[in-house]
Amino acid sequence: MTANPILLQKKYTRIIECFAEKEQLSLDDALCFFYHSKIYRLISEGVSDLHCMSDEYLAEELVDEYKEK
Repeated sequence: MTANPILLQKKYTRIIECFAEKEQLSLDDALCFFYHSKIYRLISEGVSDLHCMSDEYLAEELVDEYKEK
């Protein structure tokens, strides 16, 4: 299932802001990492309805991915 593109853009914004705060990154750095992450690819492709997960959960997944790299 795919989400409305406008709603996805707003969700991306919230995830990036939460991720930047958690990792104390600039918004630019968080944005760059997000758009090159597995999480972004999966959400944008509509895999497993990840867009239905909470922003906090997705930000935590992004933190985990960030720490792996």
